[in-house]
Amino acid sequence: MIVHKIHLPHSKNSAESETVTLPLPSRAVISTAQHLGAVCTPTVKVGDKVKIGDVIADSTAVMSAPVHSGISGTVVAFTDVLHISGRNMPSIVIENDGKNEVSESVQPPVINGREDFLAAVRRSGSIGLGGAGFPTSMKLGFDPKEKHPDKLIINGAECEPYITSDYRCFIEEGEKVLDGAELIMKYLDIADCIIGIEDNKPKAIAKMKALCADRPNITVFPLKSSYPQGAEKTLIYSTTGRVVKEGTLPLSCGCIVINSSTCAFISDYIKTGMPLVTRRITVDGNIVKKPSNFIAAVGMSIGEIVKYAELTEEPDRIILGGPMMGACAFDPDYPLSKTNNAVLLFGHSPIYHPTACIRCGKCVRACSMGLMPTALETAFDMRDAKKLADLNVNLCVNCGACSYVCPAKRNLAEKNQLAKAFLREQTNKGV
Repeated sequence: MIVHKIHLPHSKNSAESETVTLPLPSRAVISTAQHLGAVCTPTVKVGDKVKIGDVIADSTAVMSAPVHSGISGTVVAFTDVLHISGRNMPSIVIENDGKNEVSESVQPPVINGREDFLAAVRRSGSIGLGGAGFPTSMKLGFDPKEKHPDKLIINGAECEPYITSDYRCFIEEGEKVLDGAELIMKYLDIADCIIGIEDNKPKAIAKMKALCADRPNITVFPLKSSYPQGAEKTLIYSTTGRVVKEGTLPLSCGCIVINSSTCAFISDYIKTGMPLVTRRITVDGNIVKKPSNFIAAVGMSIGEIVKYAELTEEPDRIILGGPMMGACAFDPDYPLSKTNNAVLLFGHSPIYHPTACIRCGKCVRACSMGLMPTALETAFDMRDAKKLADLNVNLCVNCGACSYVCPAKRNLAEKNQLAKAFLREQTNKGV
């Protein structure tokens, strides 16, 4: 298997910025869709009093995770927030009462075995904190009779420019990352663990190697610094040589991949019982005076968070996530969600106008999945579902490398996502 890759400027300006915990906001707007999967149903009504850690929305769907309040106060409204996906997401508005009361339900879970552990992970509201938002309980809840993984892979690649939230997690909470990994290995009976960290993070590699010195079943694997090294399939191949086939999950080749910050959170939750109500977020960009890492409450306004990093001017572009896979925010007061690992603010952003494809092949050479983005674009424009399937469009990991290298500035990555949605729609119709 040949893994194509590109090299990006790192721009890790906030790498040595110690994480600062921000004051709780006066108001939180908390979406009931904090993860991939089913949108949760509110379990509270207007006028209800809530405390930190109380469940405010939940779902019986397997692919879901409960939503909790990160502040104490009163539910004052339900509203729709325009999500970066373009859909309106039902959200719960809570007014802070200033008491910072913690819910009586926040207690360390009692765990006597695998099922208790999985139930605790679900109750915690844990999701993939690398940005994908896959419910952790579903990822860990495999049937050991069908397929039992032998490798737990901790994803600490953080290959996108600017973002340093996972790096700071290693530096500040490396012990928690290891503890979370060992809990997963213990209760799911996984023999070995590999911690993948890109080699442009030597301090994190050195720290984790020192912590793993007396743990022979946990290996720190320095990854070559390239993009998209942190994509799940690429990471598995880089660390184990195994290939995840199209239409299958990592479990099919004996692997489970968990983000490093997710591991640290699981450790925290098992010890304290405090669910996922805050997250570490990087704030950076060319108009940010103090590139920073913050821990902020879920539901806090992005605009309120970035004030602590001090902007030199008003942004003309706000990106939630990294510059490659992130999405532009519609509103500077967009509320922080569990899946946000960075907010990047830029001024004087260039505007590109796509021109005709010159058939240079750069996008093909850049694609880590070996796809042909130009052919996929043509097939989508022709609405040719069969051709899209034949070209394996579903292998696209939305890394954005094709758009990045395209000299014609064509929106190839965006077209791929539209193509995947179109193919799903046609497949569901039986076309």
